[in-house]
Amino acid sequence: MKRITRREFLGMSLKTGAATMFAGMFAPSATSLMGLGGVAQATTKTISPFTFAVITDSHLYDIPDHKFDAILEKAVADVNGLRPQPDFVLYSGDLAQFGKEAEFVKGKRILDKLKVPYKIIPGEHDWYLDMGKAWRKMFGDEYWSFDHKGTHIIGMNSILVDDFWTLRELTPAERMGYMAELECHQCGLWGVHDKQLDWLEKDIKNLSPDTPVIIMTHSPLWDYYPRWNFQTIDAPEIRLLLRKFEKVMAIHGHIHQVVYNSIGNIRSAGLLSTSWPWPYPPVELPYPHIKMNRVDPGDFEDGLGTHAIDLAKNFDGVLNYRAFSDLLPDNVKRGVKL
Repeated sequence: MKRITRREFLGMSLKTGAATMFAGMFAPSATSLMGLGGVAQATTKTISPFTFAVITDSHLYDIPDHKFDAILEKAVADVNGLRPQPDFVLYSGDLAQFGKEAEFVKGKRILDKLKVPYKIIPGEHDWYLDMGKAWRKMFGDEYWSFDHKGTHIIGMNSILVDDFWTLRELTPAERMGYMAELECHQCGLWGVHDKQLDWLEKDIKNLSPDTPVIIMTHSPLWDYYPRWNFQTIDAPEIRLLLRKFEKVMAIHGHIHQVVYNSIGNIRSAGLLSTSWPWPYPPVELPYPHIKMNRVDPGDFEDGLGTHAIDLAKNFDGVLNYRAFSDLLPDNVKRGVKL
């Protein structure tokens, strides 16, 4: 399949009335969701069931014995205590707060205590002090894929922005300071950009449509709240590339919240952090209404936690939020189906 540009994609969408493709995002019915699930269950390739865990957004500081260190240690201990043990762990970005090598050294030392292998992608806090130099030195490629028990698993770097710093003659620290803001009106919207889109097209080219796919990004692959970069600007192109698959599971960090979305063949879930919980932005969440209760600012662990995702042989997945405090409503405590 020849990849089209974002502009061409959006132009085609307008001409062909492709808004219907996204109707499920705004007003899906229970019947339509069940119908999509039924197709996937009937035709998706059978896999060997397995469990994997997810940790994200630790935002470690270059400060000895910072409170976020202990919470990441607790997250690692929580994952190590899972029975049965997960097959692997995914880390969804923002290990560091200001992209300093000492922050990565600290984070890697803690993550290396995991009893199973882990794969990691960067967040914006990891990247913009030195444009990923220290991150790559510590962890290697920022986008990757691997196959596991019949499932294809993809990690992508979704926090790339166009150069806003050179003409302003910003120092690396100033550039990092801009990107560390929740609302950086100078920075522009994030994305994966053309090099990764080309890579993704090649990576999935020879996969059959019945292959189950898991994709992890730092920012959501849907427009949740672009003002806080709760979005990925080229997500429409990613979804276009992945639409040949019958079922895709997407997980993302950055928003530090329980949140869920479904668009076509892709079901997405946001993750808890191990640093702080963001408030929900002032937008109505799509159906179904899955969110966590208001956190107690006096409890440093409220709204934080880890995650375990159980996959059945038909690729039906259940995301279990392992919150460190009792703030999850019953419909989340029971696990979120992906």
